[in-house]
Amino acid sequence: MTLIKSISGIRGTIGGKPGNGLSPLDVVKFTAAYAVWAKFAASKQKVKIVVGRDARISGQMVSSLVIATLNGMGCDVVNIGLATTPATEIAVTEEKADGGIILTASHNPKQWNALKLLNSKGEFLNAEEGATILEIADSEDFVFSEVDDLGVTLERDYTAIHVQKVLDLELVDVKAIQEAGFSVAVDAVNSVGGVAIPALLKALDVKNIVEINCEPSGHFAHTPEPLPENLVETSEIIKNSSVDVGFVVDPDVDRLSVINEDGTMFNEEYTLVAVADYILSKTPGNTVSNLSSSRALRDVTEKYGQKYAAAAVGEVNVVAKIKETNAVIGGEGNGGVIYPASHCGRDALVGVALFLSHLAKSGLKCSELRKTYPDYFISKNKIELTPEIDVDEVLAKMKVKYAHENVNDIDGVKIDFADSWVHLRKSNTEPIIRIYSEAKTKEAANDLALSIIGDIKAII
Repeated sequence: MTLIKSISGIRGTIGGKPGNGLSPLDVVKFTAAYAVWAKFAASKQKVKIVVGRDARISGQMVSSLVIATLNGMGCDVVNIGLATTPATEIAVTEEKADGGIILTASHNPKQWNALKLLNSKGEFLNAEEGATILEIADSEDFVFSEVDDLGVTLERDYTAIHVQKVLDLELVDVKAIQEAGFSVAVDAVNSVGGVAIPALLKALDVKNIVEINCEPSGHFAHTPEPLPENLVETSEIIKNSSVDVGFVVDPDVDRLSVINEDGTMFNEEYTLVAVADYILSKTPGNTVSNLSSSRALRDVTEKYGQKYAAAAVGEVNVVAKIKETNAVIGGEGNGGVIYPASHCGRDALVGVALFLSHLAKSGLKCSELRKTYPDYFISKNKIELTPEIDVDEVLAKMKVKYAHENVNDIDGVKIDFADSWVHLRKSNTEPIIRIYSEAKTKEAANDLALSIIGDIKAII
């Protein structure tokens, strides 16, 4: 059994002894700690919290525990039931709530679940806020309400509201999508995307929708992270279905991967690149992604004479940089599109609508659109270290070694070379250094990673 407490929430495998797995006691304790924080942040005793969940098998059980605990802490709850992560974020602001809890373990397998925590803006908590909740939970410094002060729960469904908000976006060209007459496939890995994405496509008047794994049963049909190695069967179905494009989402629908009409991968790094290309062609402005995302976004941004900025890894850091630079589009290379004109959170529905608008206006096949962008290849590696090795010292020495290059140290060490880059980050949970490298060929990316691994071993 596994239980991981971090500043971004609590996640773990269902069951086990308290403190070893995500047990009911751990859920109650962490939820109560969040309620204490929410009351303090709002400067009031009666707060309203939105609760949404993906379709995991454990979702109903965990949701019942969370809602009952919040009511027991005197919090009113808006329970939106089966809901995507972006819908839950939107619900917080629509309901004028004081926070929200999303019950999802994102791309983790079905035995996992998690509590992801939102502030009153419907955005993830920052590191300081998360650390405060961890302290409250560890000390069990919370007091449950007496009977006359218990909270109440309101049930609402936010899928239709979320879809309408996407349709209302100025750059979502519903007419162009209708006139294109697209056939679209969607693989929702048997989670809540099986409800949300088809609903959006129908609202966009897509006449032919091929649904793959769209029953929200929580029994994931394949490893839920939308990576090429997990989508072999899906790609084959799309290739043989005569569709114009295929969309794949993760269980909570904040990541979007695109598959071309011929079954080849558009590459999830390029979901954001394509959407940004479309946005920048209509709305000049800055762009943002994290340090481990493809250089292709920078290239597209500079094509329009605009400025690109890199953020530390993590959605909360990307959102902060988007606000700091007043960016018109941002996100992460894992297929996470953040469009501030909608809301500051990764949103696959927004990504689908903007991508289809772009594809319709381009007049190209999906595979042809992909070829309009520069090719980069990312290699992901790690090097294991013994516990006594000071990882921070190793990274500091690597920074010195490559001081003559363009080095960014806001999150580990990223070294930008003329036609490639490498990003070194230490793990927060184990003695390893993650090594991401990108170049114009797979071989060059792998060779760069091997060279950097050699440097690290020499330092050790």
